[in-house]
Amino acid sequence: MPELNPEHLKAVIIAINNAPFFKHLSMSVTEIGVGYSVVTLDVGTEHMNPFGGLHGGVYASAIDTAAYWSAYCELPEENGLITIDIKVDFLAPVSDKKIIINGRRIKSGKTIYLTEAKMSDKNGKVLAHGTSKLMVTRKQSVVDLVKYIGSGKLPPKFLRS
Repeated sequence: MPELNPEHLKAVIIAINNAPFFKHLSMSVTEIGVGYSVVTLDVGTEHMNPFGGLHGGVYASAIDTAAYWSAYCELPEENGLITIDIKVDFLAPVSDKKIIINGRRIKSGKTIYLTEAKMSDKNGKVLAHGTSKLMVTRKQSVVDLVKYIGSGKLPPKFLRS
């Protein structure tokens, strides 16, 4: 695999975090690299279900995000990913105001990637775990993200020797 351009990764993280849905959820991608990602979520009352617990959709969105971005770095520059399946196991209630979600790429193929993510509290207690299957596509790439956000052109994804 060619060497990743750190400037590209910084610009992608800025673009991701400026997406309206991420702002709405108070969710930030803080790291992406080959085979991994780190996402944080600031929990507020707007994330709660009518019973006062973290809404399942928030768990699923955070797991989906970390799983997705753990696969990004290995893709050719012109390709993107679409989630085709996600499974989330809710393991414990959330009581912290900040949660961390670690994504990991398990297997990458020509057309399908398998990823997972674990949501934890500040003490490392696992609150949720999920797996995701992602389909490689040319119809939804990071270029579309930048167009949607209006953040300008990205530096090249890979350094050229």
